[in-house]
Amino acid sequence: MDRAGARPKSPPRLLLVTGLSGAGKASVLDALEDMGWDCVANLPVPLLESFVSGDRSECRLVPAAVGMDVRSRGFDASTLPDIVRSIPGVNPEILYLDCSGQELMRRYNETRRRLPRALDRPAEDGIARERSMTAPLRNSADSVLDTTDLTPAELRDELRRRFGGDSDEPVLTIASFGFARGVSRTADLTFDMRFLANPHWIDELRPLTGADAAVREYLCKDPAWGDAMERLEALLTDWIPRYWAAGKSYVTVAFGCTGGRHRSVCAAEEIALRLRSSGFSPIIRHRDLASRPSDTIEEGPGHPTNDEDGGGTGSELNE
Repeated sequence: MDRAGARPKSPPRLLLVTGLSGAGKASVLDALEDMGWDCVANLPVPLLESFVSGDRSECRLVPAAVGMDVRSRGFDASTLPDIVRSIPGVNPEILYLDCSGQELMRRYNETRRRLPRALDRPAEDGIARERSMTAPLRNSADSVLDTTDLTPAELRDELRRRFGGDSDEPVLTIASFGFARGVSRTADLTFDMRFLANPHWIDELRPLTGADAAVREYLCKDPAWGDAMERLEALLTDWIPRYWAAGKSYVTVAFGCTGGRHRSVCAAEEIALRLRSSGFSPIIRHRDLASRPSDTIEEGPGHPTNDEDGGGTGSELNE
């Protein structure tokens, strides 16, 4: 018997891992299994409740994850959410794994496997058909995780944050990226920092990144920097709790610049620092920090040519 005043234990989690074939379901299940979850892949839908409940004389003590996609027997994206959420004695969740069509084709080409819904048609058709078939699951999912830009290590890190402990604290991620390498797919809020002076055009700053003090000192001299940081801090400290109050457990705020190495990185670091001082616990992820400096990427109609300091005007919309 629990001692008086002890909080009752919440039911164990049941996670349905689903989404597009090739988006990383097996990797997710492997990572969860390493964290102590009971995991099974491609379980037929009629066996789902018996797997979760097992011997009803004993309560399930560990969380369970079940991988299902269009290849699973009995799979129906329109009815599966209700089936998962009707199982007693667990706290059900649905994680939908998404991925760009181009990346899915690359992964299947590397493994020499054929897409499940493209055995007799072009791969693009199969991906589009599967995306349409699983749309009801995506719409009803508790969280959507796009794996297009995630390395295996980053995926496992993300899963540890989301499912590695018993904490109910929402997850806040502050990210940076380069528009030249594609917009961040995981962002809930995206802020374009290309209005700031570009450190790339300063010879001594080009090989550095926004995580370096010299780059931050340079950006602080831009008249727009301080005001932008103050406004963003005020906006985010107001909005983020509103997202959580509305039931959103994962919020990603992304800052973009042209190459993803200087302005976006510095802005992400600065905002993360400010949010920590306000009681938040953000995680920082720099998607393109390891990329090489490139004049071709950074050059554009707004890049500096005759400026004495090479800093530009801060208006390089297409740099």
